[in-house]
Amino acid sequence: MSPLPSSTGSVQIQQFYDKGLAHASYAIRSEGQIALIDPARDPQPYYDFADEHEARIVAIIETHPHADFVSSHLEIAEETGAVIYASKLTQASYPHQAFDENQRIGIGSVELHALNTPGHSPDSISVLLLDELGQARAVFTGDTLFVGDVGRPDLRESDQVGGHSRESLAAKLYHSTRQKLMTLPATTKVYPAHGPGSLCGKTTSTDLDSTIGREIKNNYALQPMSEEDFVQVLLKDQPFMPKYFGHDVLLNKQGAQPFEDGVRMVPRLRSEDPIEPGVLLLDTRPAEEFRAGHLPGAINLMDGGKFETWLGSIVGPTSRTTCWPIRRLRWMP
Repeated sequence: MSPLPSSTGSVQIQQFYDKGLAHASYAIRSEGQIALIDPARDPQPYYDFADEHEARIVAIIETHPHADFVSSHLEIAEETGAVIYASKLTQASYPHQAFDENQRIGIGSVELHALNTPGHSPDSISVLLLDELGQARAVFTGDTLFVGDVGRPDLRESDQVGGHSRESLAAKLYHSTRQKLMTLPATTKVYPAHGPGSLCGKTTSTDLDSTIGREIKNNYALQPMSEEDFVQVLLKDQPFMPKYFGHDVLLNKQGAQPFEDGVRMVPRLRSEDPIEPGVLLLDTRPAEEFRAGHLPGAINLMDGGKFETWLGSIVGPTSRTTCWPIRRLRWMP
């Protein structure tokens, strides 16, 4: 959880940040009601936040079906009775209400307005927060706009996730930034879904929030340029794509099983258990311990700050894998 919540008047914005996945999610609290935006895999921090403030989670907004992590939106909705909101373009199979351009949600004394901002994905939305006076206070940009960057447009090219070309999505992102986000008041706070190290962008700043005015001034992708130049600049030097990204998009469109159920499904290997043939063995101990001795064929993947990303880059969703010793597998569905 971010130690620096934004609280003014009748609304509080709380950022929750997972450094390992460079993922930011948000709780918007006003008059005893809470809306969550892009919640992470483990729902407990949001329950704790609601209990701490004696408030109720009434809405969960998905800015798009995420590729890099599994969201807890369905679990939270089933636990709390909150309504899930997502763009109709998502074609989600879980119970939800459409949330697209000109639609709004009331949370206490504030309103949340949907802005369709395709580009990172064809179904991306941003969420504009208007205060009780109707003034734009903040925009939650998902993977459309980061601090110092914009979302990559090349994650939906396979037929499995829609077959959208990176060039066409980059062109959509050009118009989403220019026609939707850059027209907001310069003082509007920007709260993205990712920070530095995320593979959903390439040059993300170390800052975890910004303003529209600051991004127009400093963000390379928002500088004056033609659509053609924007597409060329954006597609250059995009990072690699982990194996699990397409799998997570589909999983988030249907909604994942409860977090604790997923954790219990992860097999625990004991030292006396035989290793099955054809199983990829990951050793998560520190490098020094691994070098001192390890099982034949094991790969050393240390349980460090980017464990989830590296694990999902080496192991595909259908791979037969055993980890020894098991410490955490937070990315698993």
